[in-house]
Amino acid sequence: MKLILLGPPGAGKGTQAKSIEEKYGIVHLSTGDMLRAAISAGAPVGNRAKTIMDRGDLVPDDVIIEIIAERLGRPEAAKGFVLDGFPRTVAQAEALSDLLAKRGINLDLAIEIAVDDKKLQDRIRTRAKESGGARTDDTLETLSKRLIVYHTKTAPVADYYRKKGMIKRVDGMGSIDQVTTAIDDHLSVVTEA
Repeated sequence: MKLILLGPPGAGKGTQAKSIEEKYGIVHLSTGDMLRAAISAGAPVGNRAKTIMDRGDLVPDDVIIEIIAERLGRPEAAKGFVLDGFPRTVAQAEALSDLLAKRGINLDLAIEIAVDDKKLQDRIRTRAKESGGARTDDTLETLSKRLIVYHTKTAPVADYYRKKGMIKRVDGMGSIDQVTTAIDDHLSVVTEA
């Protein structure tokens, strides 16, 4: 199973991706986690990415695509993956399509988790408190910038996959369990195919 989770920052993509990873035995590939690991390691790409992420901007496509290509080449990704936080632009979606085509990999589904902006602000406040400031990008100011970027650059990615007939939308306003159930309903169709 090869999946993409789409949705605004704070929609629950990471939470749902971890659930999918556990239930279906596929690897969870979070660009945010990969970038934060590079930052923690003090890697040059991590230092460059940190400055960009702290502003609420998107890390350049070439950096993200290089990270994704490397991770998709690892053995654990061969049995399936769920991408969380990628693609964030139509250009990245096109680059991912090219990368997968070159490797003979077919994407099964893109799932869009829909949540309104007010609810996202509440979630970010909660996440910032729970993480104790571990994520420097979890502030309302950064969220506001990230939402502008999301609505202008990332939301069109859903249309890209919609045109390909590959997207399913779930209501992300419910509880974690309700969102998980809605996603599982879509994934059961994929696993039966």
